[in-house]
Amino acid sequence: MENEKQAYLAHVRLLPNGQWAEHTLDEHLREVAKLAGEFAEPFNSADWAALAGLWHDLGKYSNEFQRYIKTVSGYDAEAHIEGVNRVDHSTAGALYAMRQLGKHGRILAYLIAGHHAGLPDWSMEDAGATALVHRLKPEQNHLLDRIPEQVMPADILTQTKPSSRPRGNADGLHLWLRMLFSCLVDADFLDTEAFMDAQKATSRTGYQNLSELLTLFDACMAKKSADAPNTPVNAIRAEILRQCREKAAQPSGLFSLTVPTGGGKTLSGMAFALQHAVQHQKSRIIYVIPYTSIIEQTAGIFGEIFGKNVVEHHANLDPDKEDARARLATENWDAPIIVTTNVQFFESLFAARTSRCRKLHNIVNSVVVLDEAQLLPAEFLQPIADVMNQLAKNYGVTFVLSTATQPALGSFQTFGNLEFRGLDNVQEIMDDPDALYQNLKRVEVSLPSDLQTPQTWQNIADELLKHPSVLCIVSRRDDARELYRLLVKADPNTIHLSALMCGQHRSTVIADIKARLQRQESVRVISTQLVEAGVDVDFPVVYRTLAGLDSIAQAAGRCNREGGLKDSDGVSIKGRVVVFVPPKPAPIGILRQAAGISVSLLHGYRGEVLSRALAGKFFEHLYQQAHSLDKHGIHTLLTQDARECQIQFRTVAEKFKLIDDTAYQTILVRYGDSPALLQTLASIGPKREVMRKLQRYAVNVPKFVFAQLEKQGDVVQIWTGIYAQVGDVLYDKKLGLVIDGSIAPDELAI
Repeated sequence: MENEKQAYLAHVRLLPNGQWAEHTLDEHLREVAKLAGEFAEPFNSADWAALAGLWHDLGKYSNEFQRYIKTVSGYDAEAHIEGVNRVDHSTAGALYAMRQLGKHGRILAYLIAGHHAGLPDWSMEDAGATALVHRLKPEQNHLLDRIPEQVMPADILTQTKPSSRPRGNADGLHLWLRMLFSCLVDADFLDTEAFMDAQKATSRTGYQNLSELLTLFDACMAKKSADAPNTPVNAIRAEILRQCREKAAQPSGLFSLTVPTGGGKTLSGMAFALQHAVQHQKSRIIYVIPYTSIIEQTAGIFGEIFGKNVVEHHANLDPDKEDARARLATENWDAPIIVTTNVQFFESLFAARTSRCRKLHNIVNSVVVLDEAQLLPAEFLQPIADVMNQLAKNYGVTFVLSTATQPALGSFQTFGNLEFRGLDNVQEIMDDPDALYQNLKRVEVSLPSDLQTPQTWQNIADELLKHPSVLCIVSRRDDARELYRLLVKADPNTIHLSALMCGQHRSTVIADIKARLQRQESVRVISTQLVEAGVDVDFPVVYRTLAGLDSIAQAAGRCNREGGLKDSDGVSIKGRVVVFVPPKPAPIGILRQAAGISVSLLHGYRGEVLSRALAGKFFEHLYQQAHSLDKHGIHTLLTQDARECQIQFRTVAEKFKLIDDTAYQTILVRYGDSPALLQTLASIGPKREVMRKLQRYAVNVPKFVFAQLEKQGDVVQIWTGIYAQVGDVLYDKKLGLVIDGSIAPDELAI
């Protein structure tokens, strides 16, 4: 009988000598259980994860599955592949969990039933046969009953109910289940990979630990300090760095790092994160950034210090910078430093797909730095705050909200009703942020006398031409294009920046701007708000269309950034930030609402425009006036039936999209190396390496604009679902994608 049991296979692999290597099912189940349990140990749920691992592939003991694997792999030379269909091997384990554990078996049923297809809904009208309640119905029992019990090892089948309690009670049950799911899925993938491709599995190792990285960081910062000129700004930056290191000893929890733009918060924030991680034995540091347009800059800074220990995970990654080990680390974030986006981080925490959830257990016991935290989207703010509270309280995660304009994320009530469950125990890292703002004040903000009367673009263009070097930031892509066209008539060297330019184009242009500024050449730039966060440019004068106070503050961070501006006599002076009312209002939605709040707060105001107190009032108004801080009812979907362990995972994942990708279509444009890449795509199809490179040449446009371009024959489908520019007219080397009509505002990028 023992030999018969050993014949049940989980995987097979053909060796170079023509022999077959067998991965027995018994061995696979035990190893996945071991790995999953180890992954769940940091949040005290090893017993649940290990049991999920033991039972996840019980369906593979069926004769149907064994015949399937032997046939499709070629292991059984006598078998005929025709007529062989895929076999449901995941439902059997879910059914067994229910039989053994009753209602508690639902916990394991979600994990086991979804370990390939993703976490299912419990029951939704449009879920149909994929809903868990359907898969657990009596008519599905044949999927388990067809397996003779004696072929399944007794030590695998005979298990007691796990004794550890779910983390986070009813409100946190969904996250706990996702964490367990992550442990199971990653363990399953890793054990399968170790058998199928040992070389690939080995290449996942070799990173330095955080203590070693802290040593590298300290050496780098010591050199920077020794080389830095003795200026007031650098003295303030050194003090910020000192406080970050000192406060790192504080217990794990929620922190804010409130530092004016140009105060060196990127490196100081990393100092806190590293020191805190080493002192409290954290597993990794995850640096989360809102825009892909700035992620390369931050990852580049960290890469210079930490080398290959930094893994970038975002859609715009330059494949030439991504080695095999880094690609593997993006699957499960098993690296010491991860640099990623808001979209990737938060959508994964509400995801259902295995590929998205796999990395979640590696967020446990980490330090997460949220860069430019004020850009968290208001319509998802409640579920984001909820999950951050859960991670901090139950999973050992330390959060650092790093920004010059700290959002008002504390709980608040309206007419006695709790409108927002916020982050209520946030500790500020800086001793006196207000003093910092005063000491780092490098600009004067000029407001129009009338905040209601717009100026013409021609008037603005005439003003900009008075300044040899100037940056003008607008809230609409079509406004950027219009102002650029007026300005370029007088100054052919004027530069345009917007998200109608592909990532490679923007990177090239930003590098050119920085080089010109470094050489102290005249440079005039018209940009959308993509330049406001994290793009380290330093202009003497910045113009900004009327916008939210957070945007005005971010724009001011591109002005006299280093505090080195001097007059003709060599005396230090402040930069100028000029706010003006544009011909057209900001786009309908959050941008127009934010601008309206600024108007109400600034009317008759005589104080400091960039004060922290005024910024706090701005965010309070913004969140209180929002139509909803949980636009899609995520909290209700996750918690209303949680006590019955009935959660709509897949529906939530579909609704929790920080970017509404259904409203946009991606177009691959012709710029730089893309024509050759498009030719390769057309001939060999969407292989990973080709698509990774082509992501650098993608532009997102509203669906109605795309429909017009397709109708005109300006874009064509070159592979199923993949559209590319036709000819060379549609993409301009200065403006990017040239299209008519009003274009939606820049969105957060994936």
